[in-house]
Amino acid sequence: MGTHFDLERIERAFVEAAVDPAKWNAAMEVAATATGSFGALLFDTESRLQGIPRSESMGASFETYMKRDWVQRDVRYGLLSKIARDGVATDFDLFTADQMSRHPYYQEFLAPHGLQWGACVKVGSGNCLWSLSLQRSTQQGPFSPAQLQTLANLSRRLGTASAISRMLGFARVEAALDAFETSRIAAIVFDASGYVVKINASAESMLKDGAFSVIGRRLYSDDRNATNTFYKSLKQILLLAPAAGVTPPVALPRPGRYPVLAHVLGLKSVAFNPLAPGQAVAVLIDPEARRSPAQAAIQACFSLTAAEAKLAHNLAAGSSLEEVAKASRISYETARNQLKVIFSKTDTHRQSELVALLTRLCPSPLERSAT
Repeated sequence: MGTHFDLERIERAFVEAAVDPAKWNAAMEVAATATGSFGALLFDTESRLQGIPRSESMGASFETYMKRDWVQRDVRYGLLSKIARDGVATDFDLFTADQMSRHPYYQEFLAPHGLQWGACVKVGSGNCLWSLSLQRSTQQGPFSPAQLQTLANLSRRLGTASAISRMLGFARVEAALDAFETSRIAAIVFDASGYVVKINASAESMLKDGAFSVIGRRLYSDDRNATNTFYKSLKQILLLAPAAGVTPPVALPRPGRYPVLAHVLGLKSVAFNPLAPGQAVAVLIDPEARRSPAQAAIQACFSLTAAEAKLAHNLAAGSSLEEVAKASRISYETARNQLKVIFSKTDTHRQSELVALLTRLCPSPLERSAT
């Protein structure tokens, strides 16, 4: 192939994938075909996510890359400064051809898959830096200087797709946190590097309560072991993607109180978007917080009137009958009479029995977050 690459086709595929993350693998197919490459992948330069977009041709080599830990020994990460500065870099910016012929990365990892030459193209906007890795086989040969100049131009064009992807990604983070907040679930969204992207109001209240702190966009507990355990769980979700999709809870201690429990989940229920700012969410559960079912659910389940459902809901939330009567501006005797009717309709006999029954209508925070 000559120096002409169909940059417009590649740019169009990237923009389409930015809008619809399900198309990222297809964009890699386009990038590989349009540049005369064996295959293509899109890497995060700050973290090393397992589910990165890639063309089908890179399946076998990528499996080796992850399973044999070449991801931790990838010499091409040494090209980052040049990629960021010039928009494109190749293996020749690190080694000579003779050095590559003796280097384990090229001979033990790439060679068995028929690969040798590569070019890394900057894809980024603002502080976000991704690398489009174009892989060529031994027979195809390296990219020429003229082709590399064309790829540098491609880098400048792909900045638009990166900006669109991040903009839509932030919108999705906002929508996810709004959904958590509507269900009164405390949640914190993290990016691929484990930095806090955004916190909802319920989590903010726990932050003020001293359950944890956020310093330099990192979450910290007063207990160092708890902080380390939390980040191990976060790393497991980001890098290993467990089948269950959620790790065991991490206890974040609070002086003189029960700890807050943090469940870390991946945000891949929506199609994976490698450039999105939000990659994981921590759902925070306060065991001291009393959960109560929605008033509408109580009314529908037991055929209560609106007034009866309101009283039952407030009792389930922890208020006393006296407090409910005062807040509803009714007499204590009227509240007692309503409670007797509620007992009859729910087939309960004591307030504690009623509250226990109503609490069963509350889905757990993790069940609600999965819907």
